[in-house]
Amino acid sequence: MARTPVLAAGGIVLRQEKTPLIAVVRLRKRDEWVLPKGKLDDGETPRAAAKREVLEETGHEVSVHEFLGTLVYESGGRSKVVHYWRMAAGNKPTRELMQDVRAVDWLPLNTAVERLSRGHERAFLANVGPIALKAATVVKAAPRSKVKPAAPEKRRSRRVAPPPAVSEPVPVTFEPAPAAPPPDSAAPMPEPMQEAVASIAADAVKFETPEVETPVDAMETEFITELAEPDNVASIEAPESTDDGAASPIGSLVQKMRGWLRRAA
Repeated sequence: MARTPVLAAGGIVLRQEKTPLIAVVRLRKRDEWVLPKGKLDDGETPRAAAKREVLEETGHEVSVHEFLGTLVYESGGRSKVVHYWRMAAGNKPTRELMQDVRAVDWLPLNTAVERLSRGHERAFLANVGPIALKAATVVKAAPRSKVKPAAPEKRRSRRVAPPPAVSEPVPVTFEPAPAAPPPDSAAPMPEPMQEAVASIAADAVKFETPEVETPVDAMETEFITELAEPDNVASIEAPESTDDGAASPIGSLVQKMRGWLRRAA
């Protein structure tokens, strides 16, 4: 029955110098020069394990970049699978080396390949080393975009809007209503009414004003007022006859007015 392979992760770690240098570490147990790497802890991802192991074995904080490949080989009767990433390290270490590592050395690519003790690692570094160097060179040579500071915005003077123009009031003229036509220009009276008025006038001439205490003008005013209200005409009663049995002139006048009103209706 095949045994479960050992999973590990590491890095091709570069340090930028005039000539880029690659890290190789010397193990204390076998006194071998190897690439920095280590086994995954439970629940750890290969990328996270690679960064942690490189820090422990080289003492340098690193930034992890592109994936370079996987190296598979036999170790202790079991398959070992190691994933590698390109990494960039600072110039100075940030922590001491772990107990399993005796030393760390920074070497040019060709020298680092010759320094490695294991053949499969030499073959792997010889293949992926140039790729890692090229990628690091491209990143280093990439021009940085210079962001020009924004020019200070010129302060514009605030313009106060002029007040809205007020139009002058438009004179309004009113034409006076046409005056009522004078009494002389009134429409002519119908002929039947003219005859009735003439008859009334003729009788009025014959009428003798009785001797009463009430002035004549007041009596005529009251009489005209009653004639001006049509609702009161029917209520006017003819006065009683005189002592000699003859009809009163006022009664005759009222009767004629009633007849004229009936004909007009």
